[in-house]
Amino acid sequence: MLVLVLGLVLFLGVHSVRIPADAWRAERIARMGPNGWKVAYSLLSVLGLVLIIWGYGLTRQDPIDLWDPPRGTRHAASLLVLLAFVLLAATYVPGNRIKAAVHHPMVLSVKVWAFAHLISNGRLADLVLFGAFLVWAIVLYAASRRRDRRNGIAFAPAGGWSRDAITVVAGGVGWYVFAFHLHGAWIGVSPFG
Repeated sequence: MLVLVLGLVLFLGVHSVRIPADAWRAERIARMGPNGWKVAYSLLSVLGLVLIIWGYGLTRQDPIDLWDPPRGTRHAASLLVLLAFVLLAATYVPGNRIKAAVHHPMVLSVKVWAFAHLISNGRLADLVLFGAFLVWAIVLYAASRRRDRRNGIAFAPAGGWSRDAITVVAGGVGWYVFAFHLHGAWIGVSPFG
């Protein structure tokens, strides 16, 4: 569990610097240069992610069950993760109305993904992993929205309804491929198996 927690602290810590220390972050970027900052940020993020994956895998060797989630939570989780994939797609499809409405679809995607996995899994490691990501996403989303309002940032859609359709289809296809083909191979658990 220690490796998982260390990975979470490193990964989420790196991704949270802007919340309490935006001025410090700006100073580091000015001192290191944008590319230097991106390299350091990326290396620490990858290290944190590797520790999370390794640590989570270690917890499977001696799992600690906290509760047995009702069977229906798996179906709810599948629908919520579909929504998370659509939100993730909204991050990258330019000019869609979803991004205009929620402003930070990737963070909201993480929030929905974490909540879905939290309700459908009952081990201590699941609570630590998905609970940490859920709390982080809630705090980051609120901080990002406050920063947007403070800085007068508005997200206006540039495209028509076709951009929204592309977003939904791309998210749906991504969800299908991951849920039915990659989740079992990469994570070791088939959501529909």
